[in-house]
Amino acid sequence: MRHDTVTPATNAKVDWEGIGYIGSIVGVLLLGAMSWPGPADPAWHEPALIAGMATAIAGMLFRYQAHLDQKREVQKAKAEARRS
Repeated sequence: MRHDTVTPATNAKVDWEGIGYIGSIVGVLLLGAMSWPGPADPAWHEPALIAGMATAIAGMLFRYQAHLDQKREVQKAKAEARRS
C-alpha cells in the first residue's frame, strides 16, 4: 500500500464567497430590523418576518456548506490526479 502525504497549500486565498454570504446574512438581519412590525401591525407579521429571515439565513448557510464540499472534492480530485 502506498502512503503519500498531501500537504495543504500555504498561500491561503480569501474565500470571497464566504464573505459574500456573511454580508448577505448581515443584510437580512438589518432589513429585518427595519421591517420589524409595529404595535398597529397584525400579530402574524412578527412570526412571518422571523420565519422569512431564518429561512433566508439557513439557505445561505446551506449554499455555503455546498460550496465548501465542492471545494474539498476538487482538491481531492487534484491530489488524486497528481498521484496517478
